[in-house]
Amino acid sequence: MRKFVFALEYEAGTNPVADVLADYPEASIRSLSCHVTSDSLWRVDHAEGPAEALEALEEAYETSEFFADCLVKDDCGADCEVQVLDRSSDTLVVYTYWDRTDVCTSVPHVALEYLGEGLLFETYREGRRYRWRIVLGNDAPIHDFFDALGQEVGDCTGMEMLRLTELDPDHGDVDVGPETSLPSEQREALHAAVEHGYYETPRQIELGDLADDLGVPRSTLSYRLRRAEESLATAFVAEDDSIEALAAER
Repeated sequence: MRKFVFALEYEAGTNPVADVLADYPEASIRSLSCHVTSDSLWRVDHAEGPAEALEALEEAYETSEFFADCLVKDDCGADCEVQVLDRSSDTLVVYTYWDRTDVCTSVPHVALEYLGEGLLFETYREGRRYRWRIVLGNDAPIHDFFDALGQEVGDCTGMEMLRLTELDPDHGDVDVGPETSLPSEQREALHAAVEHGYYETPRQIELGDLADDLGVPRSTLSYRLRRAEESLATAFVAEDDSIEALAAER
């Protein structure tokens, strides 16, 4: 099995959920499940962020022009069901389902057509960036899928191939392609923090001053650094645990 990671980047006005996430950098969405058949698609998403962002996201999900993951820019005529499963001050869980029409398509539908059945999907959305992870068979024609997806998304959505990983149960994931595991906004924030001495002791620059230099709100920069630090720390611990497990087997 392999894991293929890529990202879409939505232009302004092409996706209502991406527009809301761009307006609220502290908000993000990850998929809890995503399933596809040739005729339909259904998924459950978990959103986090400030209350006003979640209110805007809920409204975006329920707009009549929005069908989760549908790549058709105009109204495709699909029947869509949206249901809020859980709501609190800082989390929102949404179920969406839609029946496909003759003009509908989506990332999972293109994947189903080119990569076959038995796929596992995982997604993460932050700002206008929409990152996909697909677990698939070793012989699946990934480049054919990616080329076909590019034709479907058109000019309104950028695409970036991030990583192709072999899933090795004995040694963990083995990368066979370029590694860019962090979203670009988090990578840029982390690079700037290191270059300006934010992590030095004593600290060479304060967070507010660094945010001013980068031209972003202090809260946005703080959020991006925290998410990057969380991802790097989690990856480090996972790798460390794998090394200890291998040592214990010897």
